[in-house]
Amino acid sequence: MRYIYIIIGILSVILGGIGVLLPVLPTVPFLLLASFCFAKGSDRFNTWFKSTNLYKNNLESFEKNKSMTKKTKWKILIFASVMLLFVFFRYDILPMRIFIVTLIAFKYYYFLKVIKTVDGGDCHR
Repeated sequence: MRYIYIIIGILSVILGGIGVLLPVLPTVPFLLLASFCFAKGSDRFNTWFKSTNLYKNNLESFEKNKSMTKKTKWKILIFASVMLLFVFFRYDILPMRIFIVTLIAFKYYYFLKVIKTVDGGDCHR
């Protein structure tokens, strides 16, 4: 199982790195997944990942302070909402639509009310 975590972590780092270059791809969710997977899969990969600039510039403050900048929150919320709304309008399945609406509502509540908002520069994504 630890090898699966490591593979998912590596793929997430790659996608997060691409997200730094392409604004349409979110960085933080992929890096959060990578951090989780490396913590579960390998101390060596976890230590390496936390020493990278990718981690330090995009995720370190969130993991330490459990907070995000307003800009980071909105980037994640808007991207995820667009993806969920695409599925919502693509398929006419009532239970799925109810689930998606519930998920979107919970996501906005969690990001706007539970995760603290901090002032920050543009280096946080």
